Amino acid sequence: MKLKDKVIVITGSTRGIGRSIAKACAKEGAKIVISSRSEAAVKQQCDIFKRRGFAVSGIMADVTNKDDLYKLFKHAIETWGRIDVWINNAGISSGMRPLENVSEEEIAAIVNTNLIAVLNACHLVIPYFNHKSGVLINMTGKGGGGNASPYMTVYAATKAAVTSLTKSLAEENKAYPISIHAVSPGMVETDLIKNSKTSPMLRDHAESIPYVLNAIGLPVDEVGKAFVDIAMQEPGKETGKIYSLVKGLRLLRGIALLIWYRKTGKIKL
Repeated sequence: MKLKDKVIVITGSTRGIGRSIAKACAKEGAKIVISSRSEAAVKQQCDIFKRRGFAVSGIMADVTNKDDLYKLFKHAIETWGRIDVWINNAGISSGMRPLENVSEEEIAAIVNTNLIAVLNACHLVIPYFNHKSGVLINMTGKGGGGNASPYMTVYAATKAAVTSLTKSLAEENKAYPISIHAVSPGMVETDLIKNSKTSPMLRDHAESIPYVLNAIGLPVDEVGKAFVDIAMQEPGKETGKIYSLVKGLRLLRGIALLIWYRKTGKIKL
């Protein structure tokens, strides 16, 4: 049991990657705290996990609300006595659209969820970990390396900021028993992709997604397992790493497949 009795908080964890992380950590003996903007979803997922014998609790929390973040933090400590790992997983996307087609309200929602909420969570959790010890994991993604990500401009900008934030906070706190990392999972077939909005002008991009997923996508359960190995590390031993989950032979195979798909016309980009 790699994570036996560790208390792990995961934001946005009633579906997709967050749920996969929660399940993988619970299987390894962790006491998990799940959260979501939907109280019904939290209750449903807690019931499912409890029937599997997992140690779990949960609370409704909108990460864009600082009071909700504090309630989540307080709930974890009151329920399990401490927090060992905090994972900032919650995130949203505008799909694949030119910036001019993304409303101001959508821009604000993406920035508030993907960046401001992460900043506020770090502001809350890091002082606690610096007095105790702990592992803080942020979620980066497409554009997180500062590379061009057309038609996902707002999302990519927030992920580039999260990468920078992670490295800066790791350097600021390297004298303390805390590890601060970020994970870039690559493409994962979740609701974020399935239900994303795509402009009609980008139909070829949308039709190419299944092929890209087949080439370089990761099964969602595999992503969850990767977080186990990061969460189990000794706090403070290493910090400031950006973990890319698509690498090695998988990446080489994926590149070869993408080249083949382009040559055969399956991908028209």
